[in-house]
Amino acid sequence: MHSALTGLLAGAPVTERETWRSLWDRLGDGTLAKEQAVALLASLTTSLPGHPTLHALLESLRERRTTAPPTTWPGTVNIVGTGGGPATFNISTAAALVAAASGVRVVKTGSRAYTSSLGSIDLLQRLGIRLTTSYTHTEEMLERDGIAFAGPFVYPAELTRLARTVAPLGMKPFGRFLNALGPFFADLPVTAQVTGVSAAMPLPDLRELARADTSGRRIWLTSNDAGADELLGFADNTVDVNDGTRLTLRPGELIDADGGFDALRPVAPEQATNHFLAVLDGTAHPAATATVCLNAAALALACGHRDTWPSALAAAREAVASGAARALADRLRTAPRTTAKAAAAPG
Repeated sequence: MHSALTGLLAGAPVTERETWRSLWDRLGDGTLAKEQAVALLASLTTSLPGHPTLHALLESLRERRTTAPPTTWPGTVNIVGTGGGPATFNISTAAALVAAASGVRVVKTGSRAYTSSLGSIDLLQRLGIRLTTSYTHTEEMLERDGIAFAGPFVYPAELTRLARTVAPLGMKPFGRFLNALGPFFADLPVTAQVTGVSAAMPLPDLRELARADTSGRRIWLTSNDAGADELLGFADNTVDVNDGTRLTLRPGELIDADGGFDALRPVAPEQATNHFLAVLDGTAHPAATATVCLNAAALALACGHRDTWPSALAAAREAVASGAARALADRLRTAPRTTAKAAAAPG
């Protein structure tokens, strides 16, 4: 049994980067047995290790990337959630579109559903909005539309190898681990990242990971006493910034504290597209659109596009009221698959 797995199963810290390097080498050359790959994922999911182990794991994956991202995309923010909290519709995906329609440059990362009925990628597929295939393609979409939905190229290749090794089991049983570290797995040269953290995730360890992040991006970790991984108008919200700053938002402070989770619950998958578009054009429950605008405002503030909550909220509300958010979504739904420039790009 590999020493990384032995340590995890014993509940001991696995902080030597060389130990993780050895594990990924064995995964890459096919000598890591399927049973050990399953045990590795099961151990990480059942009892997520502490910050020192997670930091070593992440750094060992970052150093193996063969395609480096370009220099920082100025004024660009990534939004991503951990999932695992109370079920809601795809608030962060809607917030990304509203923020982009108000002038914020946004890259959205996400996954298929691990702990929910419809992940962000599942919804984008239903909408007909395509993921980017390379850094060049992502830059093109940012220049053209102000928003890009990044594809799997931003994640470590080792995750794909693990999925192939444990097949046909699939990765859904290990969703808690993948959701918790997903926001830190993505390699994007953004200025800022807003990550919603649900009550099901180890917030103290994620705070430590954010503080130890070496990418230079500003990281906001949002959480609340309702357990959701989005900012909510009816909850006590906390924003932990990786520079040590902490912000608090009280119920009703920025948007009405109406609706509760009843206004935010997911709809049946066959109704998801129409409901999502109704939120963007302001014809869904008012609390649903207000919640999206609150989260869009956070993106504007995190990347420095706006400097006050009232101005950021006003811009988000105008993007909805003017039809700009819905128009952006409709334009993306009919956009060509890719451009010749992006298709020819090496990564």
